[in-house]
Amino acid sequence: MKKITTITPEQATRFGEWSKRWIKIGLSTEPADFDRATTAALRAYELANLKRPMIVLHMGSPYGATLGGALAWTMLKNLKGSQVGSQVWSQVWSQVGSQVESQVRSQVQSQVWSQVRSQVWSQVWSQVWSQVRSQVRSQVQSQVVSQVQSQVGSQVESQVWSQVESQVWSQVQSQVGSQVESQVWSQVGSQVWSQVWSRVRSATNNLYDGQLYASWGAYISFMRDVLGWRGSMLERFSINEDLILSCGCVWWHENILAISDRPTVINCDGEGRPHCETGPSIAYRDGWALHHWHGVSVPADWIEKRASLDPNEVIKVKNVEQRAAGAEIVGWPKMLSVLKAKVINDSGSPDIGQLIELNLPGLKTPGRFLKAVCPRNGVIVEGVPRISDIDGLPIDTALAAQAWRIGDPQSEYQHPSRRT
Repeated sequence: MKKITTITPEQATRFGEWSKRWIKIGLSTEPADFDRATTAALRAYELANLKRPMIVLHMGSPYGATLGGALAWTMLKNLKGSQVGSQVWSQVWSQVGSQVESQVRSQVQSQVWSQVRSQVWSQVWSQVWSQVRSQVRSQVQSQVVSQVQSQVGSQVESQVWSQVESQVWSQVQSQVGSQVESQVWSQVGSQVWSQVWSRVRSATNNLYDGQLYASWGAYISFMRDVLGWRGSMLERFSINEDLILSCGCVWWHENILAISDRPTVINCDGEGRPHCETGPSIAYRDGWALHHWHGVSVPADWIEKRASLDPNEVIKVKNVEQRAAGAEIVGWPKMLSVLKAKVINDSGSPDIGQLIELNLPGLKTPGRFLKAVCPRNGVIVEGVPRISDIDGLPIDTALAAQAWRIGDPQSEYQHPSRRT
């Protein structure tokens, strides 16, 4: 085909429409079409010259797909004689174990299943979660992801790039792809990814495709449907597109294919950050859920049991953004009242703040804290020492606490007239 070198005004007017369409796809809470997703994923195995996986799992969430895939892999590896059963986890059972058991049992011959059940099961569920991390990290990694992505993704991108001028590509990417990515990824994708990663570590590297990658489908489909791109890779792109349109995420492995459902709930604040004051910000059909306060991940109890949240629990959190979020959830009047705050020095400026003392459980003497208004995080309360380890001087004022906070000697510190 003739190389695409320009975008007409009529085509450019469709940027907004296209972004809106694919943001809706990326944030969909409709149930997954597992049949469509499975068919597309198996086509990817075929294109990558890989055998059909032994087990196909349909799971309720990305977390369930990752754990379910790792669990099913471990069971199959055990059948081959590798002694890994003792490394598997007990915690998984309550989250995804029953789903995996029923699906694997239906796909493995009964005599094989009985062998696994009798020889492995009692070991599998008796082990603690911490033991699985090194097992998953070192052995679940698969070459399938790179093979599938190179066959289905990079080849498509390479052909489109060769047939579309770079300035056109960049314009579509910035006007369509980046807008979809910023909304879908910031509202759901990065939150889901980080939570799965923190629990299952590198097994998450097998987790690709599905609605969280809507930005890819957005700008490639724009070039196809609006700019008229045509090429031999259209069939390969249709695999990506089908997965984006039909499921949440796909966990790839040479022997296991695990496909996750879409979320049931996505709640955001006015700025598009995941947020809910009464329940999960993101929730899935298997019960896995995430809780956020204006984009900051917080423990479920902070939201679900907000009325009984102990200020002492909040003030001990090391992460400043999470601590600020917790204080907003509790409310600073209650925080300072319960903790019996005593003002040591008031600068008279909310920006510089106050030096206060709080009585915390476990401390023989009150702890000193800087209470100030941060442009990014709102009211913050950060612990400070009584004696600065920078210049050896007592920290008796809010300004001295600000100096210590950024690492300056008190004699050299100048508080900025405006912070951003």
